[in-house]
Amino acid sequence: MPHSLDPFRKKHALSFEQLFKPGKDAMIGMSPLESQCNRPLKMSFEDHLRALVFFHLEEHKSAQHLLQVLEQDDFARNEIAPKEGIKKSSFSEATNSRGLEQFIYVFKNLQARATKVLPNRHPDFGNLVGIDGSLIDATLSMYWADYRKGAKKAKVDVGFDLNRSIPRKIFLTDGKGAERSFVSQILSPSETGVMDRGYLPWRPFPLQPRNKLEKCADRMGCLLS
Repeated sequence: MPHSLDPFRKKHALSFEQLFKPGKDAMIGMSPLESQCNRPLKMSFEDHLRALVFFHLEEHKSAQHLLQVLEQDDFARNEIAPKEGIKKSSFSEATNSRGLEQFIYVFKNLQARATKVLPNRHPDFGNLVGIDGSLIDATLSMYWADYRKGAKKAKVDVGFDLNRSIPRKIFLTDGKGAERSFVSQILSPSETGVMDRGYLPWRPFPLQPRNKLEKCADRMGCLLS
């Protein structure tokens, strides 16, 4: 059943539009996302980006969970989802095969803005280092490596210096290798990592952080996607 849920109940919390404004500003001058066939797009690039930001803010368990909320929750349906709604197949197609040029454009603009703002407003953050892992595309058989004995699929874990726009450290692992263990090797004590929540060790907040990884976790409101 549809229900009402205000995800910003806290008295002094920012609205979703305030949180999304830097992303919207970063899209100014961007080449529009166009359909590559005769069928019109079911979801614009801005709709897609809004849904992904909402996904990380609300920490949905999966894309299916997000789509269910976009359909059933009043706020998400009216403020986040496309006007006509979005089905799983259309959302998956957009996520997996469209918008790379637009995402790169938005990322570069946001990065340029962050490098000017963060060092001055938050000097205690030190250098910002983006950390992420990705499977490496190779031969067709490698796509099935995780499901076959004796086959090895490769993954790269990268530490990217956001202040200077250069990669700093790169590690290669097996496809099923854990990512979290590389954080301590990539980050220095005076640096702050920008990473998704999969890198964080779970601990109830607001306990005092015991190490630099948990210090990143305490800053997740502004640094974690």
